[in-house]
Amino acid sequence: MASSHSSSPVPQGSSNDVFFKKEVDPSKHIQPVPSLPDVCPKEPTVTDQHRWTVYHSKVNLPAALNDPRLAKRESDFFTKTWGLDFVDTEVIPSFYLPQISKEHFTVYQQEISQREKIHERCKNICPPKDTFERTLLHTHDKSRTDLEQVPKIFMKPDFALDDSLTFNSVLPWSHFNTAGGKGNRDAASSKLLQEKLSHYLDIVEVNIAHQISLRSEAFFHAMTSQHELQDYLKKTSQAVKMLRDKIAQIDKVMCEGSLHILRLALTRNNCVKVYNKLKLMATVHQTQPTVQVLLSTSEFVGALDLIATTQEVLQQELQGIHSFRHLGSQLCELEKLIDKMMIAEFSTYSHSDLNRPLEDDCQVLEEERLVSLVFGLLKQRKLNFLEIYGEKMIITAKNIIKQCVINKVSQIEEIDTDVVVKLADQMRMLNFPQWFELLKDIFSKFTIFLQRVKATLNIIHSVVLSVLDKNQRTRELEEISQQKNAAKDNTLDTEVAYLIHEGMFISDAFTEGELTPVAVDTTSQRNASPNSEPCSSDSVSEPECTTDSSSSKEQTASSAIPGGVDILVSEDMRLTDSELGKLANNIQELLYSASDICHDRAVKFLMSRAKDGFLEKLNSMEFITLSRLMETFILDTEQICGRKSMSLLGALQSQANKFVNRFHEERKTKLSLLLDNERWKQADVPAEFQDLVDSISDGKIALPEKKSGATEERKPAEVLIVEGQQYAVVGTVLLLIRIILEYCQCVDNIPSVTTDMLTRLSDLLKYFNSRSCQLVLGAGALQVVGLKTITTKNLALSSRCLQLIVHYIPVIRAHFEARLPPKQYSMLRHFDHITKDYHDHIAEISAKLVAIMDSLFDKLLSKYEVKAPVPSACFRNICKQMTKMHEAIFDLLPEEQTQMLFLRINASYKLHLKKQLSHLNVINDGGPQNGLVTADVAFYTGNLQALKGLKDLDLNMAEIWEQKR
Repeated sequence: MASSHSSSPVPQGSSNDVFFKKEVDPSKHIQPVPSLPDVCPKEPTVTDQHRWTVYHSKVNLPAALNDPRLAKRESDFFTKTWGLDFVDTEVIPSFYLPQISKEHFTVYQQEISQREKIHERCKNICPPKDTFERTLLHTHDKSRTDLEQVPKIFMKPDFALDDSLTFNSVLPWSHFNTAGGKGNRDAASSKLLQEKLSHYLDIVEVNIAHQISLRSEAFFHAMTSQHELQDYLKKTSQAVKMLRDKIAQIDKVMCEGSLHILRLALTRNNCVKVYNKLKLMATVHQTQPTVQVLLSTSEFVGALDLIATTQEVLQQELQGIHSFRHLGSQLCELEKLIDKMMIAEFSTYSHSDLNRPLEDDCQVLEEERLVSLVFGLLKQRKLNFLEIYGEKMIITAKNIIKQCVINKVSQIEEIDTDVVVKLADQMRMLNFPQWFELLKDIFSKFTIFLQRVKATLNIIHSVVLSVLDKNQRTRELEEISQQKNAAKDNTLDTEVAYLIHEGMFISDAFTEGELTPVAVDTTSQRNASPNSEPCSSDSVSEPECTTDSSSSKEQTASSAIPGGVDILVSEDMRLTDSELGKLANNIQELLYSASDICHDRAVKFLMSRAKDGFLEKLNSMEFITLSRLMETFILDTEQICGRKSMSLLGALQSQANKFVNRFHEERKTKLSLLLDNERWKQADVPAEFQDLVDSISDGKIALPEKKSGATEERKPAEVLIVEGQQYAVVGTVLLLIRIILEYCQCVDNIPSVTTDMLTRLSDLLKYFNSRSCQLVLGAGALQVVGLKTITTKNLALSSRCLQLIVHYIPVIRAHFEARLPPKQYSMLRHFDHITKDYHDHIAEISAKLVAIMDSLFDKLLSKYEVKAPVPSACFRNICKQMTKMHEAIFDLLPEEQTQMLFLRINASYKLHLKKQLSHLNVINDGGPQNGLVTADVAFYTGNLQALKGLKDLDLNMAEIWEQKR
């Protein structure tokens, strides 16, 4: 049945054009090869199971429920599902489908009529399908019932009699046991077992025969169709043979020559590649000897580059070469050896550079060698070479001091090196000038040493910066290249679209575009090396003949070191930008460390000399000279290294503090001794002190230089003239002014002690104020010096001395203010407090003078009686004491102060006189008593105004009278 509706798989036709004939139009009729009719119905085969039948058709539910015989569809189901618009509509005939009539089926009826006759004949021979199915079902049930009689053990897939359990269950031994007189019964049971097994065998054979009979028709059908299949195979074999003959002719005529040419070209290219590979192997084979030659000339960078290139070639182009299997490990070991050699070479270079004579003018020793070593160390990431250089610096600094001390001690004949063995003890035997010269020599050597270190580190720093710059430029070039590639891809997409539009072969267009740059590069290479020898005599292209790997070539950039050495920065530097930046910072820190090392060694040298209190015993000029030398060295090292080292500065500050303490204690002790021996009498002013004061008036707060000869001829003056004013002073104040100037000059010489000096000077001024107050106002001089009494002259002289110090306090304040940092301006308030204390002291002295006269007035006027003679004895005594007072203070105090003082004394006089007149009931009534008092007062007034400087004094004596109503 299946073959009746299918066409033959092989097209019909002659054997000559069966494979070259065009496809037949399916609309034309082609007589198919008739197949044998089915003899009887049969079970479906594997082919029948996959063949389409009417049962494979599938329709949807609405199509199945659509009854075309209904006049109008029921809208309940469809309108609910598809909407209210689902109504019957008239189908318009299609213009593309022809009108089918019975004539269209005429050809089909003619073809099918023969098959219909055969089908009718088969129906008469074979029973109907349903009868056959019922018979087949009955037969199947019967066979199933029979098979159920067979035990299940025979149906198991793993049934095997060699299994003891299976064998015992099929053939129990009880049927074969003949002992015990039971032979007849066992024989019968054995026979029964045999018949039973034979029955099982018959059932199985019957079912197998039945199954074979059911499939006999298919077997016979396959046998009958075998002849047709053999015909098809024969025709196919002939067509294949014909096709092979034609292909062989085409291959011989058209392909063999061209393929032979291609094989020859391929063979030639392979030979060229082998030749280039052999040349490359020969070059690689010379790597180790070349590296040895480079190492013999200390070309570490070139040796490392050669090793890196060779390793890259081995990994990329010579991978798997058996003869080079150990070369990679050998090169790695050689690279490790070079690392050790470079570190040892750098250590040797550092020792040679730092320990060469300091008198040598060359700043950098073998600059090219240093650059090569640094590049090699950077290439191998050996960044600890700076630590090696730092260790060499420490050793060199120690040796510099040691050598300077040895040289200096050897020049001193007084030092017996055999007796004094230790070098430190020998150094302590030097006096200050000798030790100062030694320290100056050490500082000068350290300065040269730091300059050399800076020059060397600058070379190393420039190498690091050149590598960092190269890394940044390489990264920029990569970004530019990526942008160009992206633009090229966009252009390529546009060209592809254009080529597709124009109908060109895209592969040809791409090939032309790729060949053009290659040709240009080849031409440029040939033009760049016109004198280079050709690789071979045959026409082999230069890129193929190149022995160096293109990937192993290093692109280099030329840079210039400040020293004038051109360097080549390799592409394969393994350091990142952060590592290079950190290394550059470490180089700068190493320069700072060099400065710190020099300062630390200098501090140890100073401390070793200061063990016996040598530095504390220096006088002011010696310490100032030492301080200036140390400050100069500190500034020089700061200028060289760019940072101020604090160790030597701290040592200087410590010694300066000790010096300030000793300086202050000496001056304070001296002032204390002067005050304890001061008799508070006016002293003559030597000319040098007048010059000292004059220099202060000119704005120079410094001790003037001593003039030989001229000072001795000048006589001392009675008073000190300061800006036109005369100051009668004691000798202690003159020395105090000199001491104050010494403090100020010390600040100029040692700026670091400004704050300490300010504090000490404030303490000194306070001490002078308090001690002078104790001695004069407190009458301490009576016991200390042995004065009989504290006179008004002593008081006036003390007041004038205090006024002189107060006059110079603003000058001293301005001097310190110009040298103090702004943050320490608050310390200047000490001078304000001192000024206030001095003014208070001066006021107390004035009050003391007034009090002396007040007590005198109280004593004399309390005994005053209004009677003749005129002037009375009381007023004569008062005028006498006033005259003595005036004589005592007039030459000491200025005229204005004298007038003010006598005004206050006169006020006290008027108060006591008024009190006494009130006590005596004398009033201004023009009576006799009033006349006597008026005469006495007139005598007092005339006598007082007759004194020098008091002529214009307004005494206002009318206030003595108390007006009574």
